[in-house]
Amino acid sequence: MEKVQKDHSLSVISYQAVFWTALFLFGLAQAYSHNDDENLKEIIIYNLCHLLFQIITANIIYYFLIPGFFDRKRYALFTISTTMAIYLFSVLNRMFIVYTAEPFFSSELQDSLRMILTDFNYLLTHYALPMITASFIFICFMHILRYKNEKQDRIRLQKEKTELELKVLKSSLNPHFLFNTLNNIYSLSINHPEETPESIAGLADIFDHVIYKGPQKMIRITDELAVIDRYMELEKLRYGNNLHIEKSVDITTENMIPPLLYLSLVENAFKHGGNANGGLTISLELRADDMKSVFRIQNSCFGEKRDTEAGIGLKNMEEQLKLYYQDHFELNIHADEEHFSVEIIIPAKYDYMHHR
Repeated sequence: MEKVQKDHSLSVISYQAVFWTALFLFGLAQAYSHNDDENLKEIIIYNLCHLLFQIITANIIYYFLIPGFFDRKRYALFTISTTMAIYLFSVLNRMFIVYTAEPFFSSELQDSLRMILTDFNYLLTHYALPMITASFIFICFMHILRYKNEKQDRIRLQKEKTELELKVLKSSLNPHFLFNTLNNIYSLSINHPEETPESIAGLADIFDHVIYKGPQKMIRITDELAVIDRYMELEKLRYGNNLHIEKSVDITTENMIPPLLYLSLVENAFKHGGNANGGLTISLELRADDMKSVFRIQNSCFGEKRDTEAGIGLKNMEEQLKLYYQDHFELNIHADEEHFSVEIIIPAKYDYMHHR
């Protein structure tokens, strides 16, 4: 937050420096073209004196009078206070020139204080109008700059919010996934202790993927497929001949996907799948081309129809897809008494931060 405020302050300072420098040079060129009989030094001094009070007046109006009165819909007070401020600084500007600047290069009789205060026509044409013009242009551009900064802040906050929500989802998903995997290895160590070392090696690969790939925003689809194969090898050790896997993979383009997207569905299929005789049939299909990525997994089940909205895995999955792809995805869930299937269709290329 401090860095953002510092960036905004630097942006405002830079803008003001450029704006007032450009205004000074424009006024200098205009004054020089209309006053050939005056030397350049006098013109520069006069314009610097005008610029000083224009900067003060414009900033007072923008930072104090507009927030204090105009933004609060106190329009009468804003009009009165702005008029008084312009008159006051016009007088001060005139006094500064007459009593401070002109003595350095002019021997003419100085105007009296009464004349300075009451010569409204001269104050209006030579001081107030240039001050009003400069302040108006300055305020317009400051509002444009503020709108730009606010828009960037909204984008930044939305990005931070999205990343935080994704971290929350992953923090609930990863322990859920790892707990089930550890539980499977525990069961395997009891029933088939001779296969425990191989299962631990496989688990190490899965841990590596979850820990190092999981926090990333996107990963290659082949990396996800590799860890899915490793996970299935672990399940084969546990199920033995009771597990039947059908897999169809057709990857023509190395698309990017959110980490653990497909792996979580595979884990979900093994956790909730099965049939009456204790066996399990898993059918996995993955297609990826330059338009989209399609992942479909089906597992055998028995008994009553399964609630398609149940389970932390699928709920988190849908929320994660919404955060990554908004409404540019398809999540199709089908359940009957013998099969449960999930299909995810996502675009091959989609910058989820750019579309927010």
